[in-house]
Amino acid sequence: MWGVTKVTLLIFLIAIACTPNKNNIDGLRSGQYDRLSRSGYADKLTGFWLGQSIANWSGLVTEMDKIGNIGEIRTGPFYTRHDWNQPDQPSIWGEGVPSDLSETIDYVLFDKDSIWGADDDTDIEYMYQELLLENDKTMLSGEEIAAGWLRHIKSEEENYLWVSNQRAFDLMKEGVLPPSTSLPGNNEHYRMIDAQLTTEIFGLYAPNRPDVALKMAELPILTVAREDARLIAEYYVILYSLAAAIDVESDVASQLQDIADIGRKHMPDSSYMAKMYDFVKSSYEIGIAWEEVRDTLYVKYQVNQEDGYDITSKNLYCNGCFAAGINYGASLVSLFYGRGDLKETIKIGMLCGWDADNPTATWGGLLGFIYGEKVVRQEFATNLSDSFNIHRTRINFPNNGRDSFKNMAKKGIKIIDKVILEEINGTISNDSSYWLIPK
Repeated sequence: MWGVTKVTLLIFLIAIACTPNKNNIDGLRSGQYDRLSRSGYADKLTGFWLGQSIANWSGLVTEMDKIGNIGEIRTGPFYTRHDWNQPDQPSIWGEGVPSDLSETIDYVLFDKDSIWGADDDTDIEYMYQELLLENDKTMLSGEEIAAGWLRHIKSEEENYLWVSNQRAFDLMKEGVLPPSTSLPGNNEHYRMIDAQLTTEIFGLYAPNRPDVALKMAELPILTVAREDARLIAEYYVILYSLAAAIDVESDVASQLQDIADIGRKHMPDSSYMAKMYDFVKSSYEIGIAWEEVRDTLYVKYQVNQEDGYDITSKNLYCNGCFAAGINYGASLVSLFYGRGDLKETIKIGMLCGWDADNPTATWGGLLGFIYGEKVVRQEFATNLSDSFNIHRTRINFPNNGRDSFKNMAKKGIKIIDKVILEEINGTISNDSSYWLIPK
């Protein structure tokens, strides 16, 4: 592995002019390439799926328990660190009943005799991976995306879609193709969180090359998001791509800060997203407790509507608790204060509030990728299940929807091989053990 430096991380902005031969390693000797183990990357992809699933299912315990006290919905004080392992409170739709996943606020784990079920934080990403393989492409067209959604998502009964995803799906059934499915005139939910859930994985397909990752993710993001929600989804794609350069033998927290700062440069300085980032970062650096930062985010952006964040004025259900913006702010709290610690990051994400399973799944997936499967199991339990059931939420996949994280990682490697050769102009070693990626 190679450590993160500011010089290395900014090099991705430079266009690559050379086109090396598949088996040429001269570039490695001259320092033109980064070398990346394919088997090591497969372990990281397995860690991504496992870490994301742990964080997703754990976050469901506190999802929508605490969203503030505006309008008719009043959820009382936000959770704090002292609520960990305490009784779970009901969500805004829980009708007074806490989560059935755990009586207390704690991690949710599936052991080797059980199977992880798909959820909205994993199932569309799984679907996009399958579509890339089926179509033998690195970038999907609007027609291919719509065909995949229509084939793999239930039309009538419970289909685990909400807000912008659901509206985009309805439009596809009417014959509207992406990117028109996110146009504000067609989809009133274009500012919601949906693109974050469905597109982070594209960053992993272009290791340390966010420019390529953003090209791959562009149309999937535009399937459901525009404007600020689009930029926020792109932020996560950038971090996922740059995570390939993080060296776990060095200070992971500082390296995460480096790539987070690069993602911040993607945000216009005048945007509320940039100002949210700067507020959380500065608060973290001067030692303000994460709970106070979270509470201030709520007051600044949902009560006072500062920096142009005007969701409250829209009079949406639950005050836009599904919006990309406030959940982006909450995710930054768990990223900064988690300091690269997998369990702590998930814990803070669970306690932060709003759509709690989404930021947790994002960082659980990212940190699971950074550390790899072995470390994820060491952190939680060695006997965790490797099995995955995509048919919990989606339909029409082989093997009755049963898959494994290791097999899903192997599929990801096939896609990356194609991306390395066709999009990045990289090479694969003679023995297929590593990639050479142009800097």
